Amino acid sequence: MDFLPTLWFILIAVLWIGYLFLEGFDLGVGMLMKTFAKNDKQRRVLLNTVGPVWDGNEVWLLTAGGATFAAFPYWYASLFSALYVPLVLVLIALIFRAVSFEYRGKSRTEAARNFWDWAIALGSFVAAFGVGAMLALSTTGLPLNANGDRVGGAFSWFNMYAVLGGLGVVAFCLIHALAFLTLKTDGDIRVRAGKLLARWLPVALLPLAGWAIAVVILNASGIALIPLALAVIVLLFAWKAATKNREVRTFIALGVFLIAGVATIFIAAYPNVLPSTIDAAYNLTVFNASSTPYTLKLMSIVAAFGVPMVLAYQSWSYWVFRKRIKESHIPEAHVVQSIV
Repeated sequence: MDFLPTLWFILIAVLWIGYLFLEGFDLGVGMLMKTFAKNDKQRRVLLNTVGPVWDGNEVWLLTAGGATFAAFPYWYASLFSALYVPLVLVLIALIFRAVSFEYRGKSRTEAARNFWDWAIALGSFVAAFGVGAMLALSTTGLPLNANGDRVGGAFSWFNMYAVLGGLGVVAFCLIHALAFLTLKTDGDIRVRAGKLLARWLPVALLPLAGWAIAVVILNASGIALIPLALAVIVLLFAWKAATKNREVRTFIALGVFLIAGVATIFIAAYPNVLPSTIDAAYNLTVFNASSTPYTLKLMSIVAAFGVPMVLAYQSWSYWVFRKRIKESHIPEAHVVQSIV
């Protein structure tokens, strides 16, 4: 049954779109902790914009990885073993980032808060870069032999496509975070975020566009030019909306740009899920890397009920915490006295 492997290839693309859209802005907010916020109160504003939702956004990463493991076990095995080193770094970065969210508010000294701020910023950067590099290599290829094993040393994966994908996701996260802050904050943060967004939006999205174009060229895919053209048009629309301070339109346009860009990449790569740079005969495809039809059928039934439930409760959480945040909402910091 060829339909089910193709269906799950599409569903995994949708899961990555959900992750990059939702986790994208909170990774970007994390990176802005040390480069954008002027003082401790502004950093607390940034944390409060993503505080209620950041852990829920990471569910999309777990779901994308789990779906890959269940639907395409050979893809999962080859990709995660070949990229063992960078993915361990991503895991460590996500752990430090999660701990920092919890421990920053419990710090008693400025030095401790500064440490956790850097942990959030660097953890967000490493996570975004690592995920981008992994996705880029999954669509441009790794040195795999006939058994799906990586050929070469621990860093044989590191090439220009890994850097391009990493920078593409990092830059998108930063721009997406600025657009998010124009919607979720008020005052000085909102104004400065809007100005930076209008200035850097077209430049920052070039690496992501370059990655999409590279995949189209590598696979000589004509049909992928349609979503690629849509991505370019939406990019220009987003830039124009940003220059006119149309905050909602800019944020939505960035989402459509992401959808069109990811669609371009996955359409151009199809049916390959992990190409081999050694020999095209070793490519892993949606057909030779997929689970059995029974497994895919069972997964489809579960997903038909599970995905709408996830979308419903996550939409509800965003609705509940929809109000803008400004510095006047943040109480003065206090020190907890120890009991001797």
